[in-house]
Amino acid sequence: MSTSVTYLFDPLCGWCYAAAPALQHLQGVDGIQVTLAPTGLFAGAGARPMEADFAAYAWSNDQRIQQLTGQPFTQAYRDNILGAANGRFDSGPATLALTAVARTAPERELEALHALQHARYVDGRDTAEPAVLADVLNTLGLADAAVLTVAPDAALRQRLAERVAQAQSTLRAVGARGVPQLVVAGQGGALRLLGGDALLGPREQLVAQVRAAA
Repeated sequence: MSTSVTYLFDPLCGWCYAAAPALQHLQGVDGIQVTLAPTGLFAGAGARPMEADFAAYAWSNDQRIQQLTGQPFTQAYRDNILGAANGRFDSGPATLALTAVARTAPERELEALHALQHARYVDGRDTAEPAVLADVLNTLGLADAAVLTVAPDAALRQRLAERVAQAQSTLRAVGARGVPQLVVAGQGGALRLLGGDALLGPREQLVAQVRAAA
């Protein structure tokens, strides 16, 4: 019997990037099915200009994440993303790109998320730009998703809105705020919140917690 796990995240969330190795491990465990649920936390009304004060705050937080988890945040990211003139902190385009992957190659969405995170935090590429997103997806061989990312149709935009609304509904249902969050579907469909901290601990402990919550 498969255990269903929902991963609530935002592609521009540093702590979600820190959780990437744990998610990759969890996805490879027999009997556990991971579903991505983008919350739109930093899209729409949650997006903002990349101003100097915010960039400094983000870099300070990113350095803390690196110290605690070992996930790298490079100087290229600091210079090209946080230091970009007229840059924007907007996860809407990346969330749309991932929804394009979910539509065309759903089994590869987590792989695509990790590639986008690496492009931003390691390579210093602006994943708020559709052309950058499409290039990353093309490099993964996800050409159909890349085309949709730069020329989204009405159906994709509708699916994006539905996914974000569902993710936000799940957040409310489990009484959680912020991301990352891990939610396990227990017996009878009851939702059980493990929380983001579970993704930052030992891998074996994470798997045990998921199975205990099912």
